[in-house]
Amino acid sequence: MMTRALIVFATAALTGCGLADAKGPEHLPVSQGCFVAASGQHPVVLEVASQSSDRQKGLMGREALAENAGMLFTYGYERTSEQGFWMYKTLLPLDIAFLDQQGVIVNIREMHPCASSRSGDCPSYPAGASYWSAVEMNAGYFADHGIITGDRLILNQATACTD
Repeated sequence: MMTRALIVFATAALTGCGLADAKGPEHLPVSQGCFVAASGQHPVVLEVASQSSDRQKGLMGREALAENAGMLFTYGYERTSEQGFWMYKTLLPLDIAFLDQQGVIVNIREMHPCASSRSGDCPSYPAGASYWSAVEMNAGYFADHGIITGDRLILNQATACTD
């Protein structure tokens, strides 16, 4: 019964945040998060891509993403600074924050859609620092909210973004 309630809540959260669009998520788990910065606390709703196939697909094909919604890519190991992301078949300009094991932002990059139908023509966006997870948000999100390197993402804490 509890699992069903969580699924209903997650679906409602996605719909309410505009994350579930016509080409919506592939039923990924959803996590509430909070970016904690000197500029304040910024609540976000994140789809969680923890499986290789989900991370590989990412936000490909999405035509819209709600203002405070994004995707969290998690790994069970540390990734090198040379590893990163690409924008093949991704229609939206995005910003990506690379996070250490404690959720501290170690780098933020801008990423631009790749119009090519050939994956090899799309640029790669290396992290520039070792990381354990990454968060993709709409382009400009981090700058618009004053979120910078050294700030932190807190996940799944009901009181994470309370005043």
